Amino acid sequence: MGVYLVSVTAQDWSEPGEDGYGDVAAALNTELERRGLPPYGPPEAVRDAPGWFEEKISPSMAGFDELCRARLTPEERHTLLDWSVLVPFALDEGVLLPVGSAYTDETLVVGAPHVLALAERLAVALGLPLDLVPATFGNLELTFWFLEGEAEKAAATRPGPWADDLATAFYTALYLRAAQYSLRHGCPMTYC
Repeated sequence: MGVYLVSVTAQDWSEPGEDGYGDVAAALNTELERRGLPPYGPPEAVRDAPGWFEEKISPSMAGFDELCRARLTPEERHTLLDWSVLVPFALDEGVLLPVGSAYTDETLVVGAPHVLALAERLAVALGLPLDLVPATFGNLELTFWFLEGEAEKAAATRPGPWADDLATAFYTALYLRAAQYSLRHGCPMTYC
């Protein structure tokens, strides 16, 4: 089993109760309306997205957390690491909802553009070879690339700070690719 970072389908986003995210969606739209912003509903295109995004959260996050503490402000670190739901539009700040999510009693919603910008900064700091890191968004693609030996092979030919701690490189790539997927397909992301 374990924890996975996954994309949320339009159907699951609108489904109420424990089988879906309808309660989160309704609470988010209420808060967006309170802020004078339009409601969010995943576009029909989400239904047609090829496959889905799913990556397993398995390596230690210690090195990644250290990188975040060194390169990001405390507020930026909170935005990158503490969200429960990532949405494919900009938010000036995170939205804390009084609705439980898979691992918390409240749901922190943040915008993918902000997470993408933070992850891109970390990728640059690590010299992460994004031309080698998978970006086709296949199921567990990053997990397998980093944990099944392909990253080690790439590190031998493309050394750099990223190769010194592949778990840190994995999480940098994970957050970057998750934000890209969310924006490309207009869908929320969450942990399950």
